[in-house]
Amino acid sequence: MGRIVVKKVITRKPGHLYYIDGAGNVCEAKMARGGKRKKKAVKKKPAAKKKPAKKKPAKKKKR
Repeated sequence: MGRIVVKKVITRKPGHLYYIDGAGNVCEAKMARGGKRKKKAVKKKPAAKKKPAKKKPAKKKKR
């Protein structure tokens, strides 16, 4: 785990990762997931199901 070296050296931006590289510089990298949160999706009401039409019985043919 890392340790805090100096506090309040930079202003942090949401969605960015900060680290110290091998030369001792503070680096900033954009995170793959992070930053602003998305609004919740509005749930749609399920469509009303139509009742199937009643089938009429077939008439018998006369011979």
